[in-house]
Amino acid sequence: MADYIPSPDNDFNNWQINFLSYLQTNKAELKVSNEDIVTLIATQSGWETSYEVHLNAQAAAQSARQQKNEDRQAWENEIRSQVRKLQASDTITNAHRAALGITVPESNRTPISVPTTRPIVIIAESKPLSHTVRFFDETTPNRRAKPAGVMGAEVWVKIGDAPPTNTDELRFFGLDTRTPYISKFDSEDAGKIAYYRLRWVNPKGKPGPWSDLVSAPIMP
Repeated sequence: MADYIPSPDNDFNNWQINFLSYLQTNKAELKVSNEDIVTLIATQSGWETSYEVHLNAQAAAQSARQQKNEDRQAWENEIRSQVRKLQASDTITNAHRAALGITVPESNRTPISVPTTRPIVIIAESKPLSHTVRFFDETTPNRRAKPAGVMGAEVWVKIGDAPPTNTDELRFFGLDTRTPYISKFDSEDAGKIAYYRLRWVNPKGKPGPWSDLVSAPIMP
């Protein structure tokens, strides 16, 4: 059977006020002596004093906690501002950073290498004013994966009758991070020949060696 006295302090406090008030009002009918009432009031006084102290302490703790959080945030903001200045300074060393307990940059970061292999290029499909250009790495011709450290392939094209004699005759057509590349041409290019050379580039835009020259007519 559940206890008739509520367990939470707030519920108990409301309950005990009603209990004693009703008891005092109906003491004659309930045959409660004045001595019992005096004893109850004296004991209630101890509870009410302690409960008020407890509530005040809770309010003070909540206020202190909020103030603590605000002061910490302000302090952290100042620290971070100072650390940004330190990290941008030419005089700070990793030994300083370690002693301060702030971030020490990685010194063994692997540099991004320049591509050393060439794409294999295939004109897979010709449509009116369009080519589907597929490209693969020469070391893995049966896979679509790009070489490690490569962002994509630069597509360079010369449109005309004669093939280019050097790369200066090519113009940049686009960068594709995934095969195939779809070339789009203007109507005045119909009937001409598109000559392609591709090369891998890394995320910093550093290119590798050129592919072999491939070509296909531009269908009207």
